[in-house]
Amino acid sequence: MSVIARAEERPALLFANGHALSYAELDSRMQRFADRLGGGKRLVAIAADLSEHVIVAYLGALRAGHAVAMLPPCDERLWDDFRDAFQPDFTYRQVDQRWRLVAETKPDAVGQPLHPDLALLLMTSGTSGAAKAVRLSCANLDSNARAIADYLKLSPSDRTALVLPLHYSYGLSVLHSHLVAGGSIFLPGMSVMDSAFARAIGESGCTNLSGVPYSYELMEKAGFRSAMPDGLRFMTVAGGRLGPDLIRLYRDHMHASGGQFFVMYGQTEATARIAFIPPDCLSDNEERIGIAIPGGSLDLVDDEGRRVVDAGVTGELVYRGPNVMMGYGERRADLARGAEVHELRTGDIGMRCEGGLFRIVGRKARFAKIAGLRIGFDIMEQALARHDIAAAVLGDDARLQVYVDDAALAETARHILVEASRLPANLISVSVRQNLPRLGSGKIDYARLAEEMLETRSRRQSEAHSLIEAFAAVFYPVPVGRNDSFVSLGGDSLRFLQLTLELDRLCLVLPEGWERMRLAELGARPEISRPPARGEAAPVPSDLLLRAFAIMMVVIHHQMLWPIPGGSGVMMLLVGFSLARFQSAHLLAGRFHHMLRSAGNVLIPYFLIVAAYAFVWRTMPWASLTLTGNFGYAEPERHEMIPYLYWFIEAYAQTLLVFSLIFALPVARSLAAKRLFAFSLALLGLAIAARFSMPLLVGQGKRQIFTLYWVFHICVFGWCAGLADTREKKLAVTGMAIAMLGYLGFGESLWIGTTMKYMSILAALLVLLYKPHLRLPAALSRFVTVIAASAFPIYLLHRFVPELLMTPAFDGLASPAFDIVAIAGGIAVGVSANRAISRLGSLSWILTARRWLAA
Repeated sequence: MSVIARAEERPALLFANGHALSYAELDSRMQRFADRLGGGKRLVAIAADLSEHVIVAYLGALRAGHAVAMLPPCDERLWDDFRDAFQPDFTYRQVDQRWRLVAETKPDAVGQPLHPDLALLLMTSGTSGAAKAVRLSCANLDSNARAIADYLKLSPSDRTALVLPLHYSYGLSVLHSHLVAGGSIFLPGMSVMDSAFARAIGESGCTNLSGVPYSYELMEKAGFRSAMPDGLRFMTVAGGRLGPDLIRLYRDHMHASGGQFFVMYGQTEATARIAFIPPDCLSDNEERIGIAIPGGSLDLVDDEGRRVVDAGVTGELVYRGPNVMMGYGERRADLARGAEVHELRTGDIGMRCEGGLFRIVGRKARFAKIAGLRIGFDIMEQALARHDIAAAVLGDDARLQVYVDDAALAETARHILVEASRLPANLISVSVRQNLPRLGSGKIDYARLAEEMLETRSRRQSEAHSLIEAFAAVFYPVPVGRNDSFVSLGGDSLRFLQLTLELDRLCLVLPEGWERMRLAELGARPEISRPPARGEAAPVPSDLLLRAFAIMMVVIHHQMLWPIPGGSGVMMLLVGFSLARFQSAHLLAGRFHHMLRSAGNVLIPYFLIVAAYAFVWRTMPWASLTLTGNFGYAEPERHEMIPYLYWFIEAYAQTLLVFSLIFALPVARSLAAKRLFAFSLALLGLAIAARFSMPLLVGQGKRQIFTLYWVFHICVFGWCAGLADTREKKLAVTGMAIAMLGYLGFGESLWIGTTMKYMSILAALLVLLYKPHLRLPAALSRFVTVIAASAFPIYLLHRFVPELLMTPAFDGLASPAFDIVAIAGGIAVGVSANRAISRLGSLSWILTARRWLAA
């Protein structure tokens, strides 16, 4: 490629460490490498690492007129097959961490000849063991590079960030087109998910960035758009189908900053690019591939080879242009042949749409391009068959779909296909199907499986949409996007319970650990499923069951004064558990606004109750207003505080304050970040010390049971339980709990109720540690969910029923009947209040849901 032979001092290649090569230096380095290869036309196989050495070697070999094979650097199987089939004259790769040019044939040996036009060999698939290569000429490379530079309007002032592999035609086309235009290439040397990636390409002066769909998915996950540098003139995507949602996001983002977003389509057999959508035509055309690149043409033909001219009629997409390959090669002898292909039958089924844009609607052959890799379905089935796994493999540009008939082999099949396809595991779905559908001939009915795949995906998309709606309703007015998670949105125990109700209403059951998954990932998970049928047992999170149990204990104890205290203690335990589960990451990062929002959900209704008492009493209960009534200096009888039963709300607020103050200290956050569980055990030790020492310093008599120092250690036990993710950690918490709670329940106790209280707390803690889920009949699990989700409203309102609403009926009801009605009524009032609040939030959310979902 003599077009890049420039003796200029402006930069050609730049690297993350600050090193740069000018065009003059690159030209000199290329010539030196070309001289090392000697005369004649040779085949040079290069390990296509994204590095200075490789770029110099590749361009130098082309400069000398040799043919170059760019191979994946770490695929030893492919390298062995390539050597056997094509007998390269030279290999250039790292040996003992040094780049070495190795002569594979003797200098005076005359191998099978190579065609004079042959310039580049690229493998058709990163998945197949067959060494089948695309043969490309210098004219192919030059014409495609110039066409790309033309429609992207590249100039010497353009600089790209090259993140695509160089054994991939798309990556090479980025290199070629910028060098042809006299631009420069920056090699960031890091993943697009790296937190410093956006800053690096901004500081390097990049004007554009190209990626495959998977690159954009990773960048979106890493928050690239929010950190995107201002200097990007355009971005491009090719190598598969990018979802319409992401196209719109990046199209709109680039448009807002004065840039452009190019959606492109190509195949290695056409050197790189075949078609693109002009950015001003992209709106509402996200499903199209666009128009042919400059110098090329697109057409459609039917099964008989006749040209399809009508819009909306499907046919195989055919491309003609100077960038169409010379042909395929399977062995060295094939490399002596000249150009044999004059039009490219792409294998894609497409149609011509209004405005002359083309659209892909399906595949003619059994392959798909996923994350930039062309995956052969038959090859994948053969890979599984070698491990005695009978399977049917199909898919599309989004993911690989595999059907196996044995559930025990599902994970093994996924592991094999990750190895064989080089795809990430999250792009491979494995489903169990007892009897694969067959045609009359006995062959697998792939058409029927494809329909099932599309139906399943459509159902999951509907479930994912419902999932986002549920999140948006629960978190209103906080905006919810597809890259948010329950934890990142600042979810807390109350919203967890509200969301549980929403999911139960939508009949959705989520996988373990869902609270930390992005909604986009969660909606695509195969594990999302329908709940058990009536009569079947359903798994219920143990903290949800304990919350329902605890609030029932509180209501019954307050009404009947039976010796069953402990409900408030279990609720305090759950406060700590929920803080660890949902807020620990925010506390470690010093983000306290999420905790303030959580507190508001409980304190706003509490202050409304305080205001009601103030209105009736004609005086302000300042102790309750300041959330300090549990300190023992005020009395409800003097209207200085509202009734004692609300001590838990005050202790809850004080607990959040203490955690915020602790993690507001940089030194505390630093220690916790290094060893969070050890830090938590130390915090538990301090809480236990406060439990025994504070009563000696501050005497409050019997009312000390309402103070924070009396119950804070229970909360910290819950916090430790939420962080205990190993057997050793769980045993450590168990040992400390048995010693502490056992002593309080038996050694310090003077009343049977106290013993029952601490044994209830200990039992609840052990359930949290060792039984994260408990199975209940479906109907009972729904009842438990409703009670647990309404726990705070029940706590706040349940005493209004016997003390206000039932006063006229007190004389007419026997004591047992009165108690039963009071307990049931208190629970019903709390459940009704919770539903009313949820409906009010849903009504508010509906007004803005369309805007949020679009975002």
